[in-house]
Amino acid sequence: MSEPSTDLAVLPGDTPELDPDRLQALVVRLRTVEQQRDAWRTRCEGLARERDQERKAVRRLRASGSYRLGRTLITFARDPLRSSPRLVRRLFGRMRGRGPKAPRKTRVVAAAPPTHLYVAIGLGLPALRTFTHALQRRLLVELDHRAVVLTDDPMFSLLRNRGLVIEYLPDRRTWHQHRPDRPWDGVLAERLSRLCAEHAASQVIFVDPDAPPTLAELLDRLDTTPTAQRSLQQS
Repeated sequence: MSEPSTDLAVLPGDTPELDPDRLQALVVRLRTVEQQRDAWRTRCEGLARERDQERKAVRRLRASGSYRLGRTLITFARDPLRSSPRLVRRLFGRMRGRGPKAPRKTRVVAAAPPTHLYVAIGLGLPALRTFTHALQRRLLVELDHRAVVLTDDPMFSLLRNRGLVIEYLPDRRTWHQHRPDRPWDGVLAERLSRLCAEHAASQVIFVDPDAPPTLAELLDRLDTTPTAQRSLQQS
């Protein structure tokens, strides 16, 4: 006979206690997964827009007279004896009726705006919501740069629909609870360096957590401050 099992069963009324540190680590991991999901979603949306633009370009090409003339030439060159008289007449009619060649239009591709990295460390959710709303309205006035906001508020995902790129870094206290072996300042420096490389940021702007800039202050820096000196209050 087999020995009776010595495992203790969990009764229906018992609730196992969760380690607070483990729970916080799961929260941080969940935020990271949400951030990666949103990044992939943004990338897929961009690829879908490129796909739609390519499809429109193909449809315009197929509807153009040059494309139809090219197909006629190919059909005639492959088998001229079997080409219908109507096809031959249409081909030579197009060749005789072609006027002077129109000047070729030069396609001007607009340069992508530069990226500015806003370091909004230490802002609570209400202050962060107010700042991102002001920044969004500022970019509606003139889209002269692409905004990337780095925050340490774990509720940052509530602000995803503002049209801004929001990156997350755990705050100093949370980081020291889980990784006391790595200084938080060094982690912040590494994250800033990585974000500057990923987004090709031309400026790093530190937002004062005690006095975040308002919409009026952001608009004041629109034209009056040179690009090399444009900066918000340093934290």
